[in-house]
Amino acid sequence: MTTPHWRLILNGKSAGDDDLRSAVGRLREQGLALDVRVTWEGGDSERYVAEAIADAVDVIVAAGGDGTLSEVASALAHRDQPAESLPALGLVPLGTANDFAAAAGIPEEPLPALQLINATPALPVDLLRVDADDSSYWCVNLASGGFGTEVTVETDAGLKKMLGGLAYLITGIAKLGKIEPTRARLQGPDFAWEGDFIALGIGNGRQAGGGQALCPDARIDDGLLDLTVVPELSGEVAAILGTLAAAEGRDAALDRVAVRAQLPWVELAAEAPLVLNLDGEPVEARRFRIACVPARLRMHLPVDCPLLSAGRSPPV
Repeated sequence: MTTPHWRLILNGKSAGDDDLRSAVGRLREQGLALDVRVTWEGGDSERYVAEAIADAVDVIVAAGGDGTLSEVASALAHRDQPAESLPALGLVPLGTANDFAAAAGIPEEPLPALQLINATPALPVDLLRVDADDSSYWCVNLASGGFGTEVTVETDAGLKKMLGGLAYLITGIAKLGKIEPTRARLQGPDFAWEGDFIALGIGNGRQAGGGQALCPDARIDDGLLDLTVVPELSGEVAAILGTLAAAEGRDAALDRVAVRAQLPWVELAAEAPLVLNLDGEPVEARRFRIACVPARLRMHLPVDCPLLSAGRSPPV
């Protein structure tokens, strides 16, 4: 039997993580061929993925936050090869918020996360392809706009390092009362909406910005993106929602005002430049086209992963 060969691509900010070093050593002791590459500058993930493919690696593990996962997945998706001929993708969450890992149920600690990859088969998962003006991007988790994007973009890096996901909450509180709505037009198959919004989520995954569940019903294997638009709210409506949120929870209150749809693609146009946050990376454009690309990659996920459609979970 051939020994599996893995390549772990580690965000340089986490290069000193002792728990990860110990976990890698444990799997090597068990006979797994596991190489580590550390990113230092832009383009490293793309280069490491190309090297891994040339070396016929079985699994590429992204070790970092949502941004690292997106970089590695994008480098795979850019290849002109079908998913079954590419290495499978695994994740060790080492970022600030780890929104994708949290929604998917991937363990927070490095050893259990690596053991999960070793114990489960890789399943096909969708990706979002984002065309913005003249550029194209891939998105694993969620594209967001409006208030949540401003909070994510403006949260200080030092604050994130000290406080983790709590940093997003602190930044969000600081921005209360200063939310400027964004006007845009959205359209897709049998769907059209135009107006001012304060939050927008286009999800393959479910949450962003340190736990904001903008697309709570999203699945990563259904061939559809989940769209959530939170329109501009009057002061009176906002006050009522605040009361409901305290009594019923934030998600239940959001459901009362949000416009939701499940679509294979959606187009977004705005008169002024609009910023969408793609897995933590801001992209500015006036026009976006976002399409769900079914089964673009294969990924190792928990047996009870909430993001998988019924009947698609790996066998126990």
